[in-house]
Amino acid sequence: MAGVNPVAKLAATMVLTVPLVLTLDVVSAGAALLVELLLMPWAGLRWGEFWRRTWLVWALAPLTGVTIALYGRTSGQVYVEWLAVRVSDGSLELALATTLRVLAIALPSVVLFASVDPTDLADGLSQIWRLPARFVLGALAGLRMVGLFLDDWRALELARRARGVADRGRLRRFLGMAFALLVLSIRRGAKLATAMEARGFGAPGPRTWARISRFGAREWALIAVGAGVAVVAVAAALAAGTWNFILGPG
Repeated sequence: MAGVNPVAKLAATMVLTVPLVLTLDVVSAGAALLVELLLMPWAGLRWGEFWRRTWLVWALAPLTGVTIALYGRTSGQVYVEWLAVRVSDGSLELALATTLRVLAIALPSVVLFASVDPTDLADGLSQIWRLPARFVLGALAGLRMVGLFLDDWRALELARRARGVADRGRLRRFLGMAFALLVLSIRRGAKLATAMEARGFGAPGPRTWARISRFGAREWALIAVGAGVAVVAVAAALAAGTWNFILGPG
């Protein structure tokens, strides 16, 4: 996957996600998740790296289901009823469908973009999707600055500790550091915009690129795989009679 154009990964994720967003049922989400897990060995990630990158998704998806189970639409037999909490057959089914849908949408997104280089993505967006170069370059520059946030946060924490103001008041300290980080980000963004403008990044007219972004058979194959997973999910839901178009009546 490291050699596949990031634009193809983005397109495959969109093709796969749209059908899952349009319905909320157990069969479509479960079928998509099953096929995705079968395809994971060909994603280019070792199992150790796969679990390190996706453990947060596995941990948070059930929490979404718990919320739906407690406060979702009530139907069928009610098992627990307390104040605003109602656990019923309908809420449990929605909870399971929501959990599976979150996993089916989030897992391929995390795995496909695990090896994406921001510069390659910017090249593809500009050269293949023909997005405005000014917008793409600005987004790329901002994305490159994200890695500095952690260093800035650590520097702020060490500076406050050296001044003796970081020993207590954890919430107050967090809000103060967050505001200081916001000020630093605004100043750095202004300086970066001025530097890029001075170097001609905002100049009108066609722009040349140092690296050619190529879109070939591998990219089309990845998009076809994403479309295939979506077709399997929709077909399974239609065959089981569980397709639930969320924009439909009722």
